[in-house]
Formats: sequence, C-alpha cells, structure tokens
Amino acid sequence: MTESKLREEICWFGKSMYDRGLTAGSSGNISARVDGGWLMTPTNSCLGRLDPGTLSKVDEKGASISGDKPTKEAFLHLSMYAQRPGAGAIVHLHSTHSVAVSVLADIDHENPIPPLTAYYVMKIGRLALVPYYAPGDLTLANAVREVAEDHHAVLLANHGPIVAGKDLETAAYATEELEETAKLYLLLRGQQTRLLSVEQVADLHRRFPA
Repeated sequence: MTESKLREEICWFGKSMYDRGLTAGSSGNISARVDGGWLMTPTNSCLGRLDPGTLSKVDEKGASISGDKPTKEAFLHLSMYAQRPGAGAIVHLHSTHSVAVSVLADIDHENPIPPLTAYYVMKIGRLALVPYYAPGDLTLANAVREVAEDHHAVLLANHGPIVAGKDLETAAYATEELEETAKLYLLLRGQQTRLLSVEQVADLHRRFPA
C-alpha cells in the first residue's frame, strides 16, 4: 500500500470508530508503519476529523519528520512496535466498555476478560492488564514493553486498550472485538457463564494461528 493510501485509510478508520462512539472528543490515537518510520495521528486531534495531509510522520526513533506534532502517547506505540517487529499498525482508544473493565477492582490482572467467544480468542487471544500510570508518564512505556512481546492486545488500567496488528484493518477489527467482548463481559457479571474450555481455546489457536 502506498503512503498516500495508508494516510487515507487511517482517516477512514478514525472517522468510522468516532462515528460509532468508540472514541470521543480528542481521545484515542492510531499509528501505522511506513518506510523509515511511522504515520501517527496528531496530538489533540479528533479521530472523526483527521486530515490525510496533516498526519504526523516520525522516524524510527520517534523524531518528527513532517506533519503536525504527533500524539503525546507516541511513546506507547513505539514501545509496542519495539517488541512486535511484525506489527504494521496500532490502535489505542478510550472506548467505554474496555475502560470500564480496566477500573474494576476484582478482575484477574493476568486475564482480565476470560474466553467468552471464539472470535475474542481468535482476534485477541489473552489480554494483558498493566497498572495505572498518569497520562504521559514514560514509566508506562516500560510496563507496556514488558508484556507486548507475548500480548498484541494490552489493557491500560483506568485508561483503555492498545492493540497491534499486522495491518491497520487487523488492529482496528481486533480493537472493536475487544470492546464488544468487554461489553458482553460487563453484561454477564453476576450471571453463571460457560467459558470456552482450555481445550477449545487451544483448538482455536491451532485452527487460526496468529
């Protein structure tokens, strides 16, 4: 895909997610790999009103090359790319249900959303939860880096999800699957549930390797 097409795709997915209420105001950010670095949504930008020509372009060390100033959470993206060299794109949202799960006091930090559906297992696998850090705290980058090698989807406590994929479409759809499963998890709290078994999860991984 050409850089021009990728710029258009970032804007399309941003608007799609914004229009469907997956992100609000100037929250959330998207990045995608290009030759020599990454394209990123600019700081304080609304995903529903992105301009392909003003997207930020940064080099492999995160230094600005062109466009508007990159998202202030660029360090999160770079930390994840460093551990996942095969990732072509990353989506980070403050989506309501995923954030709601991240603030629950009694969830399993090793497995905050259990295997409720096949598509959750196929697109997310096993979700990692990292502790709360203030926005912009570079310590958060270290926390993400520690889990990103084994998890392409990470839930930031009291903050939101960050999800990597081989391309933008894959990352976006996985983020949406996570949000829908978070909603389902909250709806089912207090009810007896039938989770997928260890054997069923393993079978899905065999059939649909990441």
